Amino acid sequence: MAGADKNKLGVRILLGAVVLVLGGSMLLYLVPQSPVSGEISTDTVARIGDESVSVQDVRQQLNQIEQRNPNMRPLEALYAQQILKQLVFQKEIEYEAKRLGIAVSDQERADRIRQYVPTAFTGGTFVGMERYSAEVQARFQLTVPVFEELIRQGLLEEKFRKLVTDGISVGPAELQDEFRYKNEKVKLDYALIKPEDLEAKISSDDAEIRAAYEKNKSKYQVPERRIARYALVDVNQIRQSLQVSDDMLKQQYMNNIQQYQVPNRVHVQHILFMTVGKTTDAEVEEVKKKGEDVLKQVKKGGKFEDLAKKYSEDPGSKDKGGDLSWVTQGQTVPEFEKTAFSLVPGQVSDLVKTQYGFHIIKVLEKETAHTKAFEEVKDSLRAPLLLTQADKLASDTADQLSAAIRQSNKVSLDDLAKQYHLTVNETRPISATDPLLELADSKEAKNTIFQARLGEVHPPVRTDRGYVVLSVKSIQPAHQGSLEEVRDRVITDLKREKSTELAKSKAEELSKREKAGEKFDVAARALGLEPKTSDAIARDGSIPGTASGKQVSAAFNLKAGDVAAPLSLGQNWLVYRVAEKTEPNPADFDKQKKQLTEELLQSKRNLAFEAFQSALDNRLKQEGKLKLMPEKLKSFGTFG
Repeated sequence: MAGADKNKLGVRILLGAVVLVLGGSMLLYLVPQSPVSGEISTDTVARIGDESVSVQDVRQQLNQIEQRNPNMRPLEALYAQQILKQLVFQKEIEYEAKRLGIAVSDQERADRIRQYVPTAFTGGTFVGMERYSAEVQARFQLTVPVFEELIRQGLLEEKFRKLVTDGISVGPAELQDEFRYKNEKVKLDYALIKPEDLEAKISSDDAEIRAAYEKNKSKYQVPERRIARYALVDVNQIRQSLQVSDDMLKQQYMNNIQQYQVPNRVHVQHILFMTVGKTTDAEVEEVKKKGEDVLKQVKKGGKFEDLAKKYSEDPGSKDKGGDLSWVTQGQTVPEFEKTAFSLVPGQVSDLVKTQYGFHIIKVLEKETAHTKAFEEVKDSLRAPLLLTQADKLASDTADQLSAAIRQSNKVSLDDLAKQYHLTVNETRPISATDPLLELADSKEAKNTIFQARLGEVHPPVRTDRGYVVLSVKSIQPAHQGSLEEVRDRVITDLKREKSTELAKSKAEELSKREKAGEKFDVAARALGLEPKTSDAIARDGSIPGTASGKQVSAAFNLKAGDVAAPLSLGQNWLVYRVAEKTEPNPADFDKQKKQLTEELLQSKRNLAFEAFQSALDNRLKQEGKLKLMPEKLKSFGTFG
């Protein structure tokens, strides 16, 4: 299956669902969803059997993602579509499971919990709900009910994957094709031509600018713009004006003294080689040998964090370099605890065997039980206490402002500012899509500006800077932009158009010169381009910052010295010649056979499961069991 998508099994990573979007990823968390009734509500965006997915369900998921990645807002509409798709598939799996009588047993769920949270048990004894809840919250930032429901969902999907993919195998011819796909390599001489690099050399005279404007006049609309006056109850200014005495800090310290009680604890990292599910001595011995090999690397000076990320099988700490943070006595299994508390900071253990597998443990810090002294935490108390007091004062002022505005709709912003000692400022003219820089780009403040009537004083709106009272000063209606208003946009568009044409022209000229016998680097430099030579790459490799092996796949059908046709990469152009070509070494086949087989199997299984998902989707639609109303997502904007 050479060339097939090599995505690893990743529909669920740890306990969430991963959706790959534009080279990045977002973690889809389960949150409590809307109760289901017999009727389709106005909020319903999908109906699967008797279950539904609402706009609110999508919004809750989206909020979880935005908390972890605030920069994804421009792609909110695309994320919403992906979230809907995943939520619908969850419901479809549940529907099909009921139809086929497939379920996850309590024992299956308990066994999986042991894998994810081994510290929930000491030996065979449950540590108690309080400690278990704390572990789940610390490791996964989830409540126990949500965590355990995600466990159940993950196991249910695994059952379907097993049903769909168990009969899949890989044939000898497929292995040979894949071996060639991964091992045939080419080294390329190339030049990447980017229009953006050419724009600085491009100029346009007034006649060209006017002609471009007239040709595309309808494109240059000026949106409605508004100017708002505002008075800000600035939380930061209030905080700077406040003083906190030592007596107040001591009172805060005494009120929360339990927070500063530190038990015997060690800050540890570990690398886990899991034996759970290994049923034979040979399998356990193989795991142990792998652990011993990694231990040797650690002892020889290998970086513990990097080795943990590469080899550890603990899903809760692997991506954090094996860091378990602080561990207290009674929190882990006895064998792990005994070793961890016997090490000194910086020391690494030998292999430690527990019921979960073999561990390599490193202690970073160690503390004996004590209560942190007031002087030790004094400085950390000051900022939160100041902020709490400033927030309260700002909130009280906002309440008073709201009451004054409600009492009289004729009150002016200037009178309010004078009464409450606030400064009146003014925004620059902004459209609905411009950032509101003066108020930390507050979405709520901008919405208020574009909903308010001219001259109306609006009650305070909460922003990241504090509470703001707004009044729209002027409204500039949308209109056809004059050349003077949109001149910069016209010039930018004209430069982009010319540079795109010039990039294509240079690519064609370079290819022509090379094919005529001119040296690649000489021809490239003559055209003002930078010639480069890649490392040897396979089809699944890439030229960093330039192109993937798939994009230059034509190179693998050429001979050394051949020049490929200019390749369009979006707005960019790539011209290349094959400098060297390396055939696969047959002697490497046996060494790679096992890994190739695993990768091909995984790829074929992923494709089979995607086909199952599509077929299930289509069948439920045909049966009238699946109804989608994606137009309800318009509140999230549009994409594309």
